[in-house]
Amino acid sequence: MNRHQLFVPIALALGAMSAPGTLLAQEDEAQQATVFEEVIVTATKREQSIYEVPVAVTAFTEATMERAGITDLTDVGKFVPNLNVTGFSAGHTSSVNPFIRGIGLQDHLITTDPGVGVYVDGVYLGRQVGQNWSLANIERVEVLRGPQGTLYGRNSIGGAINIITRKPGDESGGRVKVYAGTRGRLYGDVYYNAPMSDSFAFSVTGSYTERDGVGEFPNLNTSTEVGQIEEWSGRVALRWNPTEDFELLFAYDKNDGEGGLRPYTTLIDEVPSGLLYQLGARNSDVSADPYDNNGGFYVDGNGNIIPANEIYNKADGWSITAGWDMSDSLSWKFIYADRGSEYGSGLDDDSVASTLFTYPEKGFADQESAELQLSGEFGSWDFVAGLYRFEEEGLNFQYPNFFAGGAGAFLLGQKSKSQAIYANVGFEVTDTLRLSAGARYTKDDKEANVNLNAGLIEESASRDWSETSWEVAATWDMSSRLNLYGAIQNGYQSGQFPPRPYCLFGNLDFSQPGNVSRPNCFQANDNVTATNYEIGIKGTPTDTLQMSFALFYTNYSDLPYQVSASEGGGFNTVNIIVDQTSQGAEWESAWAPNDQFTLFTTLGYIDADVDDPNPTAVAPLTPDVTASISPQFIQPMNNGGELMLRVDWSYRGSMYGEPSNDPARMTKIASRDLFNFDLTYTEPDGRWSLSAYGRNVTDEKYDNARLLPTDYLLIVLNNDRSEFGLRYVYHLGN
Repeated sequence: MNRHQLFVPIALALGAMSAPGTLLAQEDEAQQATVFEEVIVTATKREQSIYEVPVAVTAFTEATMERAGITDLTDVGKFVPNLNVTGFSAGHTSSVNPFIRGIGLQDHLITTDPGVGVYVDGVYLGRQVGQNWSLANIERVEVLRGPQGTLYGRNSIGGAINIITRKPGDESGGRVKVYAGTRGRLYGDVYYNAPMSDSFAFSVTGSYTERDGVGEFPNLNTSTEVGQIEEWSGRVALRWNPTEDFELLFAYDKNDGEGGLRPYTTLIDEVPSGLLYQLGARNSDVSADPYDNNGGFYVDGNGNIIPANEIYNKADGWSITAGWDMSDSLSWKFIYADRGSEYGSGLDDDSVASTLFTYPEKGFADQESAELQLSGEFGSWDFVAGLYRFEEEGLNFQYPNFFAGGAGAFLLGQKSKSQAIYANVGFEVTDTLRLSAGARYTKDDKEANVNLNAGLIEESASRDWSETSWEVAATWDMSSRLNLYGAIQNGYQSGQFPPRPYCLFGNLDFSQPGNVSRPNCFQANDNVTATNYEIGIKGTPTDTLQMSFALFYTNYSDLPYQVSASEGGGFNTVNIIVDQTSQGAEWESAWAPNDQFTLFTTLGYIDADVDDPNPTAVAPLTPDVTASISPQFIQPMNNGGELMLRVDWSYRGSMYGEPSNDPARMTKIASRDLFNFDLTYTEPDGRWSLSAYGRNVTDEKYDNARLLPTDYLLIVLNNDRSEFGLRYVYHLGN
């Protein structure tokens, strides 16, 4: 099906909906108030109703997240069409790997870049380890689907996730929330916003969470469990408004977490040609319970046995945002941020009681970013323009490592710099028709180096890329209730160096004494480009229905898939370059026939076709169907309070854990169904509420990822087993 065929059904449907006698023509009804509160988003870097934005966007308010049990980005991934959030990253529990419309990133090393950008108050988060944010003191989370190459730019060819926190002074008071549940769950967060004077306000936020693991390390004398979580975070923000036209906002945040490896298991007997099998390892060595882990240690250079099961992550950062309204029609904004993160992990791929194939790993990344925006409105015209700069430096260190066929130390480092200039202009052609167009020029520079055994083998390389991204869009107010939009969006991502270039270490030529020759394979691929054609309709066609529907067709050129394959005594992770075409449809709705019942639904379908000589190539971690259904009942109580019951069903169809559907590789992941419930009593004045909750109530056990890195199958299991508990929320202040 080509894009013209894809758009025929929506064109016919829109024509039928516009016919006389339909709901759209009933302007008297259209003027009536609906039961839904309009959500204002900043998806296009200007405040707009979510109905008016020419982008497929899902927005979660604090109330929505609380009722749906959303506490981090992994939970967000259960309620957005064509969004799948998984986690792997050296077995780290704090990592998130979002895939939107078939685009994401399976790896985590410094030379790889995600395909979905995550932003906090406009600041881009460069690394995936540590991104599973605790969503406390959050005003809104926005998920934008499709390439966002003009306004967002960096690494957003699949989409962008915006986390927007509350500004100090927007309200007086705060909230305390406490959870206690099974599996040793303890959680608490508090935030408080307070104006200190007419021109100064501050806010503080803190959270702590812990949860027992889902398995044990039988061979280790340790109290740490598989999948165990313990993390705290804090944030302080200061806001100064010396005049009505100027605002200065400072924010600092920090988080610190530790725990146990994500649960995973391996299949060895199924690959008898593999090195582990030849060395005598058998699946009988694996724990009877796949959520236990029989491995988890290595021997350091001094002969000491070091547990490889414990993990940690730390991150902190600060930002300054200055806003100045020069006039009623012209405004400036400047955002500067400095962030750093580090982590430690110790994936033991064989999962057997040996020191073989253990990957203790540490890494860090430091980044700086600055953005200067100018926006304005002049009659029928509006615009947003800006300059952007981003710098990052980081490395990953493994000792000992076995991917390179030996127990040497492996270091991978990279410095990157990105600069961009962009502009987006809108024009109100009539009261009901708005046209917009934008462009962004980006230049990226990267310097990468790889080192084995303290310089025994060392290679460095550099490359730069540049590209102009663009978009055009139109929004038509079909009525006071419904908006139709169409957009062509273009995106860009710089190329990437291979994360594990075993090709440098294996098959070396020592024929010339004193001169070791090796293949010149530490090279970056060309940049990625994406073009998305999209049409959609959104709004409130009736007093009781809120909906959005979108059709999309996206072409990706020179898209890198990270693929690991056996080579000699190790394995080589390379960037396989493909072209990919994705087409599909997305639906979101809320139906409220009365004040007491609301039905929330989402449905996503995607057909991702990979143009590659290998006939088994597929888009990884991309289910063809995603869906959720959430009925919500509210029962008023005689004392003036209310009782709310919400049930959530989330579905992700089958998918492949790596870019291959070859049955011999055994990387197909079965579909999964997750069920949650939330029963909440809110007292009459809304000061406090008490809830009973259940998460994954059927204790669904499913695969989070599947990889065939060498000659054995690595299966990463889910870390969100069944949990039941109580939640208490108390609102402070007015």
